[in-house]
Amino acid sequence: MRRLRRIKIVATLGPASSDSAMIRRLFEAGADIFRINMSHTPHDKMRELVATIRNVESSYGRPIGILVDLQGPKLRIGAFADGAVQLQNGQSFTLDNDQTPGDAHRVHLPHPEILAALRPGHTLLLDDGKVKLIAEETSPTRAVTRIVVGGRMSDRKGVSLPDTDLPVSAMTPKDRADLDAALNTGIDWIALSFVQRADDVLEAKKIIRGRAAVMAKIEKPQAIDRLADILEAADALMVARGDLGVELPLERVPGLQKQMTRAARRAGKPVVVATQMLESMIQSPVPTRAEVSDVATAVYEGADAIMLSAESAAGKYPVEAVTTMNKIGEEVERDPIYRSVISAQRPEPEATAGDAIADAARQIATTLDLPVIICWTSSGSTAIRVARERPSTPVVAITPNLATGRKLSVVWGVHCVVAEDARDQDDMVDRAGSIAFRDGFVRSGQRVLIVAGVPLGTPGTTNMVRIAYVGPSGDAHM
Repeated sequence: MRRLRRIKIVATLGPASSDSAMIRRLFEAGADIFRINMSHTPHDKMRELVATIRNVESSYGRPIGILVDLQGPKLRIGAFADGAVQLQNGQSFTLDNDQTPGDAHRVHLPHPEILAALRPGHTLLLDDGKVKLIAEETSPTRAVTRIVVGGRMSDRKGVSLPDTDLPVSAMTPKDRADLDAALNTGIDWIALSFVQRADDVLEAKKIIRGRAAVMAKIEKPQAIDRLADILEAADALMVARGDLGVELPLERVPGLQKQMTRAARRAGKPVVVATQMLESMIQSPVPTRAEVSDVATAVYEGADAIMLSAESAAGKYPVEAVTTMNKIGEEVERDPIYRSVISAQRPEPEATAGDAIADAARQIATTLDLPVIICWTSSGSTAIRVARERPSTPVVAITPNLATGRKLSVVWGVHCVVAEDARDQDDMVDRAGSIAFRDGFVRSGQRVLIVAGVPLGTPGTTNMVRIAYVGPSGDAHM
């Protein structure tokens, strides 16, 4: 199951893709990590999906990651007496704490934290931005707004507040219950919605206590302003372009996507580009040309992974969607321009032994035209630092920890193998060669580059590079 591309594919599971046969087909088509969206998945179903993925994983003998995506706070207006109203441009409209059903002049806003945080001049977007209001008078009990863009408004539509820093946690009671259930089921990544500040990530990490890695979804303008702090606190980023495109002008999203991709690479943290990548494939067996270009852009940018949402969860063509993403990734990475773009974006190595070794490994592998870089890694940090270099040489990560292998499923270019830890350096070199030989990365008589930390099995000690020859049976020696 060696992939012929470096970028990884995240496939969301749902009604169209929840049985074992379909999950197996999606994995064979190219899915590297599966996403379970807790907005639509009860705990029993989540546990069933995890068990199914683990069965598929065991039959292929290759680590498969599982990402559980928490719903986050859902801010909504109340109900209208007639079910819906027509809001007219230029008119006044009030949101208040009165639970009486609304009309064309007012409606209940069941979120006192919003009323407390709103200030005159702040924008309110209703129903995914279809209606736009500007706050003119605010108090803890009501906000009088002016309708800038009117339209039909019905019960319990969503509210977005691009200008307002809300003093609310990224996790609701539902999210905490979902998080506990997911952690007890043994998943690998948690995607955290509604992140506004680094403290949101740290709050989740206190609960998780190292049992899963945390991916911060960047979907709010407040998160953009604090990206450096969030990136430092999180283990990975997701560029959640759907919500970001509601709260920010759409034309800003492509630039922000590039900025976040590069910032994550500089920090050595995986970054996933998500939302509407092959949206038309929910209904069509082929994507639009614009969608293909959009996916290709994320590949050229060097993102770690690209994600399918409804395309694989509820669409008519889930396998075709994964297959299409796989083909785009392979084709872009064959393009001679791809390598020059990726190399031009390479960040300077940080002043650490791990970064210096990773940078050196890439240069040695390129200079000697070696077929593979092999990383022995306990925590995954060695492989992640080497992947940050985006080497032209394939990267094989060997780890004794299945949890590490699953976590690395979202990291650019890393082919992960779970194997018993090396007894000593000779054993490490010998088995590195035999595993790379077995998986088709090297032939007899070729040399391989081995990166590791000594003493073996100690996380975060990347400090050794070895060049070894591979013998006729795949064994390696220095």
